[in-house]
Amino acid sequence: MDLPDLRRTRLGDALCALALALVLAVVWAWRDWAALSALRLPDTDDVMRLQQIRDWIGGQGFADLTQHRLGAAPGLAMHWSRLPDLVPGAMIRALAPLIGTHSAELAAVIAWPTLLFAAALTLIARIARVLGGAAIARTAIVVAAVAFPATTIFLPGRIDHHGLQIVLLLIVVRSLVSRPAMEPGLAAGLAAAASLVIGMETVPLIVASGAAMAFEWLRARPGADDRMMGFGIGIGAGLLAASIVFRTNSWGYAGCDGFTMIAWRAGVIAAFAPMGMALAARDIARPLTRAVLGAIIAGVIGVGIVLVAPQCLSPYGMVDPLLVRLWLGKVGEAQPLFSAPLASAIGYAGVMVAGVLASIWRLHATRDGRWGALLIVQLAALALTCAQLRGAYAGAILAAPGLAAVIAAARARGSVWLASAWVASAGMLYPIAAHAVVADTPRPMALGQVQGSCTDREALADLATLPPGRLLAPLDLGAFAVGATRLEVVGAPYHRNNAGNLAVYRFFLGAPEQGGAIARHWRVRYVALCADAFVAAPAASLAHALRRGPVPRWLTPLGPRNRALVVFAVEPDLFPEPAAR
Repeated sequence: MDLPDLRRTRLGDALCALALALVLAVVWAWRDWAALSALRLPDTDDVMRLQQIRDWIGGQGFADLTQHRLGAAPGLAMHWSRLPDLVPGAMIRALAPLIGTHSAELAAVIAWPTLLFAAALTLIARIARVLGGAAIARTAIVVAAVAFPATTIFLPGRIDHHGLQIVLLLIVVRSLVSRPAMEPGLAAGLAAAASLVIGMETVPLIVASGAAMAFEWLRARPGADDRMMGFGIGIGAGLLAASIVFRTNSWGYAGCDGFTMIAWRAGVIAAFAPMGMALAARDIARPLTRAVLGAIIAGVIGVGIVLVAPQCLSPYGMVDPLLVRLWLGKVGEAQPLFSAPLASAIGYAGVMVAGVLASIWRLHATRDGRWGALLIVQLAALALTCAQLRGAYAGAILAAPGLAAVIAAARARGSVWLASAWVASAGMLYPIAAHAVVADTPRPMALGQVQGSCTDREALADLATLPPGRLLAPLDLGAFAVGATRLEVVGAPYHRNNAGNLAVYRFFLGAPEQGGAIARHWRVRYVALCADAFVAAPAASLAHALRRGPVPRWLTPLGPRNRALVVFAVEPDLFPEPAAR
């Protein structure tokens, strides 16, 4: 294929990806318009990200990621990065003078995930075209567009960092299946560095990508040394630049849960592994010798990381054990695959497993090592999913090239085979089928068997009418309250907020007297309880009293108890004497 034809092909792939992303975005936005138009975003992290952008546009420093209305004064230093804020922040800043702040924010939270979705689909088409040619490229776009659960992180309103990290990972994978050379290695290294700046979730997949490069390096393929060198240089240079541009006020935080100095040191040291391997084996062709050199270099680098940044062995090691047991260990996407309900496990892992099998088949049929490189990253995503369900985001979308190849092969065998291939490749069908076959366990209701959510737009609008003060509420509601109101909140689902989150659990699960002491200590003005929160609280707990009475005399209900959210005003003069904190 000559250069003009290649350019036309790439443009066609990009236009198909953009068109499909736009169509799905319109459908999803129309479906969720009632909540979306009120900026009630799909996830706690999305609404908190929007608030972080608002604070930045409102004058908070670029390096100051503290959420000043969360936790104890002067606020919680978030473990996030400013990098994912750049594009949506620029959109809001540019559009607000023209269409107003609310409309600008609404446009940004729809446009940004849609653009990321289009970029992800385009990259999948590029990967598929390299692996299987024109026969599977456009099919892979369609398969990726319905690859649950990856699609859920590109829904309108999903402005958190997961979508951006998937795009960066696909850049790395695109480099893996390219011709080995310095330039693809540099691109992969820079993308990996950007992903590390955003968060630690993709570290296992980046390591797997480096391992895939190392397999070709072991065989001394032409250009493999250069690609390894480029990968290391890209990571090192990218992290060095990021340490200047994206260093936050909490750079010295003694943890490895985000882009901190400790995580940066670990990343820079790790970058020397591919560079060292490329240099050490430049004139060595024997795979065994290269393997020994690689093992030595990887071992030395690994020991160095452990010595310099031992916190990276347990990024959430600073979370209080009580919070690990009551909260962090129960976060949905952090659940191990085999601990999740069967229907959820099938829904999350179904298309990913199908994609792994498809890639194994293509590797066996073609003996093309590029399928092997993709398979390594897919297997890493599957292993990560077994530990935490969030690994399924990458695993689902990486399944698309292999499944597109299955569909292409099925076309030649007749309509029954073709229909079966499409069904097996449709990721959105797996959760639907799983929930149809596996009986759901009914969830207990409370507060008079109310329906609805305490974070829906009506409930949040009610909270927004309250005069300024500090709110103590279940953690998820705390995050939405930060974004939807001007209230300060004690707790929200962010692991650095040990003190505030512990206070929330001790408040609701402890005795009413202890709750009064906590409210006094934190100067709480409002208490809110959701219908589905603390349902199994002990009979002697404050949460049980708020549900079934009697309500302590230092709390006054605000409004009727006929919805999923009940709010109480705290009467400071009626507090009992502090009994505990």
